[in-house]
Amino acid sequence: MHKEGKPRLLDRVRYRIRVKHYSVRTEQAYVDWIRRFILFHGKRHPEQMGAEEIENFLSHLTVDRNVAASTQNQALSAIIFLYREVLNIDLPWLENVARAKKTPKAFSWSSATKRSSRYSCTLKAHIC
Repeated sequence: MHKEGKPRLLDRVRYRIRVKHYSVRTEQAYVDWIRRFILFHGKRHPEQMGAEEIENFLSHLTVDRNVAASTQNQALSAIIFLYREVLNIDLPWLENVARAKKTPKAFSWSSATKRSSRYSCTLKAHIC
């Protein structure tokens, strides 16, 4: 409890996550991302921030921290949860976010052999 008798923000986040029956790992990840978001902006309360600060944080993750697209999406999901579910604030569309690029998946052996069947060479012989 906070000194005014009102639960602290991250306790409110945990409570709302539990009410919605999210997993423990999701709770841990969301609380961590929300904490990072707040610390990134000098411990400002999220009610005092908006789309611009969210865009700055998400762009920082991509540009400065070089995170994967899935990591950036997880951070965005946590922040959206905070604003919609805990603070009851609808955010305008986030347009100016530098998005992380998805890396192409490596070929599996089965997909490589399927692709090689189009050609007259075999992969096992390594001769064309």
